Amino acid sequence: MEEEESRYHVPVMLQECMDGLAIKPAGIYVDVTFGGGGHSAEILRRMGDGGRLFGFDQDADAEANIPNDHRFTFVRGNFRYLYNFARYYEMNGKVDGLLADLGVSWHDFDEKERGFSFRFDGALDMRMNARSGKTAADVVNTLSVDALADLLRLYGEVKNARSVATAIVKARDKSPLETTAQLADVLQPFCGRDKEKKFLAQVFQALRIEVNDELQALREMLEQTLEVLKPGGRLVVMTYHSLEDRLVKNFMKSGNIEGHLEKDFYGNLQSPIRMIGKVTVPSDEEMVHNPRSRSAKLRIAEKI
Repeated sequence: MEEEESRYHVPVMLQECMDGLAIKPAGIYVDVTFGGGGHSAEILRRMGDGGRLFGFDQDADAEANIPNDHRFTFVRGNFRYLYNFARYYEMNGKVDGLLADLGVSWHDFDEKERGFSFRFDGALDMRMNARSGKTAADVVNTLSVDALADLLRLYGEVKNARSVATAIVKARDKSPLETTAQLADVLQPFCGRDKEKKFLAQVFQALRIEVNDELQALREMLEQTLEVLKPGGRLVVMTYHSLEDRLVKNFMKSGNIEGHLEKDFYGNLQSPIRMIGKVTVPSDEEMVHNPRSRSAKLRIAEKI
């Protein structure tokens, strides 16, 4: 139990994130992916008594990690509503730094009833917010072959997406797919030698992204950071797969999700945000001690 709890709280690239935020003692900061509270705890440690930190999370389990600190405010909600909450707390245009760690916590992966992992037999759920929205079971049991193939290809980069989607539909026609084990059994014939885990991870990732509308939520949050951050405010984002990273990279380069570079009459780049440094990845030592960090990429930008 202690090991599982510690894994929940292991923050990825902690020092690099803090360096990126460039924390000011009396600054206002937002951690839009509070989770286990590891990054937030370090932000609080570095802030002065006059600083403020807001932690967002839609997962009820995260509330167990709320620190007893007068400088901290927990916001129970999806980060796609960042602007509305910032307006409520009167901090739009005043935030010195915003952190987003887009990885799913080990805690969620290890909770078999949440259905995030193929390592355990549990309900096909995959909802970040267990109180609302469709489940992964709803997705696999209701979407057409075409729709399933599209999401597997787009969100999981599954090469034989249509064949996999066809197999899922044939299986559900006999009996609804309700557990992770049932889905894994259907997928088994498509698992290549020594690539079973990778293939299953791709399919489960695609379903999780669909269930939680993750990419659209990320688009909306990124666009809203321009209203929330003050000039000179830092945006620090960690991604864990290429779909997320592409969105973040485009936004930080151009100030828009499409990555369209706007220039003035003289050819000078016109962007409300600028990238700071190059993409950062975990050290070899961190990847050994924290396997979750292996696919992480850290990007930092500053509002102009």
